[in-house]
Amino acid sequence: MSDNKDQNKLWGGRFTEATDAFVERFTASIEFDRRLYQHDIDGSIAHSKMLHKVGILSDDEQQQIHDGLESIRAEIKADTFTWSVALEDVHMNIEAALTSRIGDVGKKLHTGRSRNDQVATDLRLYVRDEIDQVAVLISKLQLALVNLAEAEADTIMPGFTHLQTAQPISFGHHMLAWNEMLERDYARLLDCRKRVNQSPLGAAALAGTTYPIDREYTAQLLGFDAASKNSLDSVSDRDFTIELAAFASILMMHLSRFSEELVLWTSAQFAFIDLPDRFCTGSSIMPQKKNPDVPELVRGKTGRVYGHLTALLTLMKSQPLAYNKDNQEDKEPVFDLLDTVKDCLYAYSEMMPAVSCNKDVMYLAAKKGYSTATDLADYLVKKGMAFRDAHEVVGKSVAFGIEQKRDLSELTLDELKSFSDLIEDDVFQVLTLEGSINARNHIGGTAPEQVHKATKAAKSTLNAR
Repeated sequence: MSDNKDQNKLWGGRFTEATDAFVERFTASIEFDRRLYQHDIDGSIAHSKMLHKVGILSDDEQQQIHDGLESIRAEIKADTFTWSVALEDVHMNIEAALTSRIGDVGKKLHTGRSRNDQVATDLRLYVRDEIDQVAVLISKLQLALVNLAEAEADTIMPGFTHLQTAQPISFGHHMLAWNEMLERDYARLLDCRKRVNQSPLGAAALAGTTYPIDREYTAQLLGFDAASKNSLDSVSDRDFTIELAAFASILMMHLSRFSEELVLWTSAQFAFIDLPDRFCTGSSIMPQKKNPDVPELVRGKTGRVYGHLTALLTLMKSQPLAYNKDNQEDKEPVFDLLDTVKDCLYAYSEMMPAVSCNKDVMYLAAKKGYSTATDLADYLVKKGMAFRDAHEVVGKSVAFGIEQKRDLSELTLDELKSFSDLIEDDVFQVLTLEGSINARNHIGGTAPEQVHKATKAAKSTLNAR
């Protein structure tokens, strides 16, 4: 019999030559997949209970396995467990430790399953738990935005298109726009969770198993909605990781847009808001600087998450059925994108409640750029003028205002009437910033009354979660 060291590996019986040291290190995943240990142990305990239920394990054997796995869990939590690269991954490390503690009974645990369905189960359990954490963080950030919107419903700022002053809006209305983006993200995340929550356990290597297993029972024990329907697909499907990465990419795109606006708004050129000092940094050479590093870094990390989506798509694009070693490369992108998303959401949920508005600066900025010009056009239309004619009249009045270096609201009634006899003294009610935003009093409009209604509805939605 060969003295090959691979005889000591849990799969080494067929081999007559030791694994090359480089290959052993190159193919091992224990340095990163050990974070799946909780889910691997949960899956193994559920599997042992099922084996006991169908008569493969005795009462005592199942109890020994259960107790052994729990003792390993405790050691890992206490950081006293010894991980071995030679044992390749989290699954083999735990199984080998179990066998060393309880003897041959530990070897029975792998009956009716494979590492292929085991890792698929672990990853789904991990992703499901992470999704639940991300959902909580999204809701926390949404509540921060909604509270800020409620507090600043009457705060007027310029609304922009093409980064040019367009129309005056409520700062609260702007915060609610961000909330709407996150609401869609939340819905996408929960929809993704439905497809994550399918149990592949029992699919074994690729074709199922000859043992009388009960897949519905293990699915129930692990909180899955159902057992997956096809063993080939069960062990090779990584759509759920790609869908998670797509969700994360859209979410980060939204956070990056938030970041871009915060960076602009905190600049001396805008000075619309102040961020709390604890979320900013200074300069090593310029003592006056207060840099919005958190928003900038969130904006930068967006590319990191996009990269993980591309990596996962590329990983899967040429794989034949069923499981392939390529899929070892799915975990690090998933782990990192989830860590990144959670950190970014946490940073924003802590930062936004402490944002302070420079109301006077925003108000003055809203008065620049003739932001009530559309209101004047609407005024003329309501007086009976065709919109295209009104557009021309207002364009001429704006040109006059630019020449005179005065806002439309600062022109005299006679000056305004020189552009149209339809203009009367009630025009100034619509040319003020307050008149402009209050006039947009409909569902989805920027009027403070609508902002308060929207914040109330949003809080009701959040509180129902």
